[in-house]
Amino acid sequence: MKKTIIVMPVANEGATMAEVIDKILALPYDNLHLYPVVDDYSKDNTAEIIRSYEHTGRVKCIYYKESRGVISCYLEGFRRALADGAEQIIEMDGGGSHKPEEIGQFIDKLAEGYDCVWGSRFVKGGGIAEQPLYRRVLSSGGTILSNLVLGTGLKDMTSGFEAFKAEVLKAMNLDAFLSTGHMYQTEMRFYCRNLNTIEVPIHYTGSSSSLKLKSVTEALSILFKLKENEHKVVDTFKLNL
Repeated sequence: MKKTIIVMPVANEGATMAEVIDKILALPYDNLHLYPVVDDYSKDNTAEIIRSYEHTGRVKCIYYKESRGVISCYLEGFRRALADGAEQIIEMDGGGSHKPEEIGQFIDKLAEGYDCVWGSRFVKGGGIAEQPLYRRVLSSGGTILSNLVLGTGLKDMTSGFEAFKAEVLKAMNLDAFLSTGHMYQTEMRFYCRNLNTIEVPIHYTGSSSSLKLKSVTEALSILFKLKENEHKVVDTFKLNL
């Protein structure tokens, strides 16, 4: 298998971090590595737990002092993974929302030749658990609106469980993303819409975190900014694969 690195921003996950790492390391892939990314927002022993696994040679704790939030941690994780020779990169949540046992289907689809693999809660076989109704409505409604505005045709435009060939991320200007919050997933799918991509079913478990009105208004602003500046944006993120 090609060298695959999982990028996983984490914060205050001390209660479950070891279990998540154990499940990933137990998968039948010798060339699968894990890069959890932590910043100063994490106040518990999450980083210490991650570092206790570094002796395996497959786990590296990435401390990102300049973090400006979870999206900047994703992007820094991509940079570090690429610098360390990743041939393909998987992005997933470290708080239990995404299931390590579903990683295999992302690896399989990349091996089949897809450039990007999107985890989807809304395709056949996918699902959502323990999430308030309003969050489900926002996710499904956001997907419908994004498809209408951006001309995409995906079932799930807001999932954060996804995988890329390294060439996709190398071809991007990772410093030029507009989003700092929830809209990042949609923005990424927009930039990759002309590549060879596929959706795979995932089972998402919701969290207790609330969604602020400011996040929704920011997402709408960025959505229409992407549409208004479509030609400029496409030139910035022109992916020649």
